[in-house]
Amino acid sequence: MRNTGKIVRTLMLCGIAQCGLAPALAQNYPVKPLRVIAPFPAGGGTDLFARAVGQKLSLVLGQQVVVDNRSGAGGMIGSELVARAAPDGYTLLITSSSSHSIVPHLTRKPLYDPLRDFAPVIIIASAPNLLVVHPSLPARTVGELIALAKSRPGSINYASNGSGTLSHLTGELFKLQTRTNLVHIPYKGGPPALIDLVAGQVSALFTALPTAFPQVRSGKLRAIAVTSLKRAEIARELPTVAETIPGFESSQWWGMLAPAATPPEVIDRLNAEVARIIGDAEVKARFANEGAEPVGGNPRDFAAYLKADYEKWGGVVKEGGLRPE
Repeated sequence: MRNTGKIVRTLMLCGIAQCGLAPALAQNYPVKPLRVIAPFPAGGGTDLFARAVGQKLSLVLGQQVVVDNRSGAGGMIGSELVARAAPDGYTLLITSSSSHSIVPHLTRKPLYDPLRDFAPVIIIASAPNLLVVHPSLPARTVGELIALAKSRPGSINYASNGSGTLSHLTGELFKLQTRTNLVHIPYKGGPPALIDLVAGQVSALFTALPTAFPQVRSGKLRAIAVTSLKRAEIARELPTVAETIPGFESSQWWGMLAPAATPPEVIDRLNAEVARIIGDAEVKARFANEGAEPVGGNPRDFAAYLKADYEKWGGVVKEGGLRPE
């Protein structure tokens, strides 16, 4: 009995120590360099946001932050690496909606569960698409485009950056919510789609705002609307699609996530530091060049938004009859 009592006391002490372990680790965090995985190629939008945040984060945390580009499979290669990493806050992911809201629905065997295998930290930035048309198309508003498409079903096409991209699914969302029959013309990337739109080979395109804006200013394309719920700061004169189709939204987001089971104290520390970083004037200016605006919010906000965005695009894939590859 005496030995049993000693064992119980020992176990109790161990439990108390374990209870205090996570906060102690978080309080000292970080004690070594951090690795931020960017699951898309260097030079792209995700890489830009990862490096802008990583550079500032290394200064405030006092540890080196290494950005590691691990591209492939629509962002799944790098994302899986983080999903399987130790949940200690030293391997993080900065990715876009492509890898977490869209690609899993278009893959027969996803490499991870976007909702279960990650702990959301913060939404870093968001950017709308821009709906542009060739000037020869007799439509200057969203309402006029819808009316034209309904009067000529199957005769108006829209280009995209490729099958399964946000550009494509935005067009499918537009078709579903307006009950129009637009014909999808996929391209291998945004630049060739934009070139053919300027040449009049296609009628419309949903694309990144900074990509098409120079062509709009020169009169080679006509801007109809932006796809965010609110008007974009860098193009306040343009209405939103939602002003005609209530609730319509299609925004590319970039966010930081950690492996599931990462201690909440570490998540909260990262959230607070990144929130301050994206509020910096220099960082905001870099984002604006990409047509993006900082978002922020707490981890619970991100978790709720990710779930809603994931389910929305899953619905578009299903209703649009898009087949996983």
